[in-house]
Amino acid sequence: MYGGDEVSAIVIDVGSYSCKAGYAGDDTPKAVFPSVVGAIEQTGDTDDSKPEKEGDSASDSKNGAKPMDVDKAKTKRKLYVGQELEFRRDHMDVISPMKDGTVTDWDIVDNIWNHAFRRRLLINPEEHPMLIAEPSTNTAQQREKAAELMFESYKVPALFLAKNAVLTSFASGRATSLVVDSGGGSTVVSAVHDGFVLQKSVATSPVGGEFLTDCMMKSLESKGVVIRPRYSFKKKEISPGEYKIVDLDLPNTTESYRLYCMRAIASDIKESVCRVPDTAFDEVAYANVPTTSYELPDGQTIEVGADRFKIPDILFNPSLSQTIPGVDGFADSNAVRGLPRMVIDSVNRCDVDIRKELFSNILLSGGSSSILQLKERLEKEVLEESPQAARVKVMASGNSVERRFSVWIGGSILASLGSFQQMWFSKAEYEEHGVSYIQRKCP
Repeated sequence: MYGGDEVSAIVIDVGSYSCKAGYAGDDTPKAVFPSVVGAIEQTGDTDDSKPEKEGDSASDSKNGAKPMDVDKAKTKRKLYVGQELEFRRDHMDVISPMKDGTVTDWDIVDNIWNHAFRRRLLINPEEHPMLIAEPSTNTAQQREKAAELMFESYKVPALFLAKNAVLTSFASGRATSLVVDSGGGSTVVSAVHDGFVLQKSVATSPVGGEFLTDCMMKSLESKGVVIRPRYSFKKKEISPGEYKIVDLDLPNTTESYRLYCMRAIASDIKESVCRVPDTAFDEVAYANVPTTSYELPDGQTIEVGADRFKIPDILFNPSLSQTIPGVDGFADSNAVRGLPRMVIDSVNRCDVDIRKELFSNILLSGGSSSILQLKERLEKEVLEESPQAARVKVMASGNSVERRFSVWIGGSILASLGSFQQMWFSKAEYEEHGVSYIQRKCP
């Protein structure tokens, strides 16, 4: 139907933390970059506010000018995507296109897609079918918006929208499973049966990797640790092998960029030292655990003690975050449940006949699921609360790369299957039936 083997599909997954893009059939995505972008508000019509995309090819000059027209009424903003975020620029704000796992700013998503296709994969989107991963909680209008953008501004030949949970399930070779996807912005538990998400079973929680990183940051700050962002100092050699840290004065750096850089460091601390405790965290029991040292970019070494266990335990007991000074509570803290509770609730919302199968096929995916001991602890707690007859088995790929990218990998497998080629929502169908037809083509 579509060039078969010669033209490979492109799989793209824009998550709350990073965007993954690459060719179907590959085992890992070619391009991985943050899903946040830097934005500088620009007033007046200056020359450099022209988007950089225009020079790429004549055919997309229309597409290149598009993101700017959207904001005609507001002041123009110049967006920096991907590696351009690593350089500090005056007045550059860091903004995310997502809120609670759903897209709120399509202009930014458009720029992220454009960056992925033209700057990273170096392809012309008009020549490749696209498989887009979407959250299980996506609304009908979100899907139509994505389809419309793809067909109208990228002119793709064919499109398919697949749910994150389904792709994770396919990545591990199962059609039925309970997917626990703990990403940057949120944690979502959804039951997949025969390749379809059971919508009534989807449970979400705002506790994700970024929330844990924030808790880590606030907790260190309350102990007097100062995290210096990478751009705010330089090392000066005073004698061979000895360096002095010189603070740089950069008054025009925005608060959001400073926080973004500090979060990057706190996130690395979290990934390096944290592990989930075997039993629920208790201040007294963990008061004298051995500490682990971590060297910050500016050379100071910090010792992380009880926090190594306390931060990850917030996934299991979100109310723990209230004990950290400076962490904003949730609007309704009773509604935020720990992982085991979400798993049990999600299974109980499903049909009685498939509960047993779901309990024995719990899959972990997403970046936050790579925390050490998470799998063992989740299995233990779900086992305690589940009915006696259920065999609880939590599965996670031993390879943390595979856990992080499981959604993308599932998409890569799906889009390269021969039997899948008839499932694409083609441009011809889009033109004939309109955008709402996507609801029928992509369940």
